[in-house]
Amino acid sequence: MYIITDPHKLDLMELETFVYNHPHANFFQSTKAYNYFSSIKNHSSILIVARNQHEIIGSLLAVLIKEGRGLKGHLSKRCIIWGGPLVKNDDDFVYRKLLISLNKLVENKAIYTEFRNLNNISSNSEAFFDNGYIFSEHLNYIVPIDNLEKTKSNFSKSKKRQISKSLNAGAIIIEGNSETQIAEFYQILSDLYKNKVGKPIPNFKLFTNFLTDKDLGKYFLILYDSKIVGGIMCPIYKDTIYEWYICGLDGVFDNLFPSVLATYAPIEYAARNSLNYFDFMGAGKPNEDYGVREFKSKFGGDLVNFGRFKRINSSLKYKLGELGVKILGMISR
Repeated sequence: MYIITDPHKLDLMELETFVYNHPHANFFQSTKAYNYFSSIKNHSSILIVARNQHEIIGSLLAVLIKEGRGLKGHLSKRCIIWGGPLVKNDDDFVYRKLLISLNKLVENKAIYTEFRNLNNISSNSEAFFDNGYIFSEHLNYIVPIDNLEKTKSNFSKSKKRQISKSLNAGAIIIEGNSETQIAEFYQILSDLYKNKVGKPIPNFKLFTNFLTDKDLGKYFLILYDSKIVGGIMCPIYKDTIYEWYICGLDGVFDNLFPSVLATYAPIEYAARNSLNYFDFMGAGKPNEDYGVREFKSKFGGDLVNFGRFKRINSSLKYKLGELGVKILGMISR
């Protein structure tokens, strides 16, 4: 077995075949995601592939992210892995080799490394622990998709009522297809992050490049009185559609619930297009109050706790980065 970290030495078509056929295949480990993240300002993709003489037996796509330049960028560098690594037969030896390679590549480039698990990888926990990672519980909801009526029957009464009220009030679900529409969506999302989330929002390029490459997924936007009042950005891969970024002008208009309608839109799309799952991509920590989790729980999903693995690469920079995020959050409120 040997490890490849130079993307120029990889056959991306072979890699995509490996990823696509893996039982835990997901958008964020695909070559589509590799090319996409490589095109975004302040983002860079890292590909690590394990193979033997005959075939690829493991792969890992990590994304280095920072917020701007200078000190701000330096203290916000982190390495995020969604849904990886993907390893043939969950081979522990291959897991360890991929993790060792990742640690060497990013320990001087990222303050911390975090695996955000999209499936149960508890059988390989020891490989993470032995390479300096700490596990923390993290919940998620995954909605199984059947025909539309059956899927909607699992919604709470309140959510079904809010969907009906929104549509009756004149709200329309549309697919976003212009940069002008995405700019309106981005403005609502930016205000949400500034006033409630208290965290920096990615560069606009992340959103426009997603729009440009039609093969990545879809935007579902909520149109009311000729204006965008909410929406959701959804990668699609194999049989799953994901909630990545979502926002809505909730409480602004009578009988209008943009965030509810934006959540319903990809579920409806999935049911009408033979997709099997809608992945909410996170529902907070189990022992912490999280209003968003209560909201997500009303759409009939299965509650899972795949958790996360984190490795601190620089304790001092990590503490300074945490302080910086808090200060930026207070300034923005």
